[in-house]
Order: sequence, then C-alpha cells, then structure tokens
Amino acid sequence: MINLSLNKPDTIGAIASGLCLIHCLFTPLLFAVQGLSTSYGSEMLSWWKNLDLFFLTLSVFAIYRSTRISNNILIKSALWISWVILFFLIVNEKISLLPIAELIIYITTSSLIFFHIYNLNFCQCKSDDCCAPKSKN
Repeated sequence: MINLSLNKPDTIGAIASGLCLIHCLFTPLLFAVQGLSTSYGSEMLSWWKNLDLFFLTLSVFAIYRSTRISNNILIKSALWISWVILFFLIVNEKISLLPIAELIIYITTSSLIFFHIYNLNFCQCKSDDCCAPKSKN
C-alpha cells in the first residue's frame, strides 16, 4: 500500500515533481496553441513559463526535509543528484546554453517522483537497517 500523507515532505515532493512533469508535458502544447491564436499577446502565458521555477523551489525544500528523516544514504544522494540535474536542465532551458532533449527532463522528474515515493514507503524507520537490503544468512 502506498503511504501518502500531505504532512510528509516526500508526499509534497512527489506531488510537486508530478505537477512539474505535467507542466513540462503540456508546455509545448500550450505554446503551440497560443502561437496559432493571433488574438492574444505573447504575455498571455508568461506566468506558465516560470511555473517550473516554483516547482523547483518547492522540491528543494521537500528534498531537504526528506533527506533529514531518511535512513538510506543512497536515496538521500539520489534525491539531491536528481534535483541538481533538474535544476541544471531548467536553467539550461531558460538560457538555451546546450541543446538537450526534452526527454531528459521527463526522466529526471520521474526519478524524483520515484525516489520520493520509495523514501516515503521504505526509508523512514526507527532503525538504521530497515531500508537496507536483507542479507541472506
């Protein structure tokens, strides 16, 4: 059973990452539709362009809080590495530094969702070995 509660930072992180993924998937469609319409100015969806920065900010706080209560160093590292990659991809998209396929941002955001849900369900225990793989004796 998936454990989802809004008072847990992993839940907030998974939701923020999911909304970020939806935002990334729909952005090209919205701007294509806006481009076909001549009755609206370019300012119509300017707030939409910066919504990813809101999700990025929300996710950094969720990751910070999640890594403080997680027992697994690998999940902690995976959350931060995924966030740093996502940060680079979003900044790169804003300033057009390198041509990077949009698929990479989908994969990175999906990995954040996965790591938050995994951490929420398996890595918040009272003992240090609850998230570790069980050794065969």
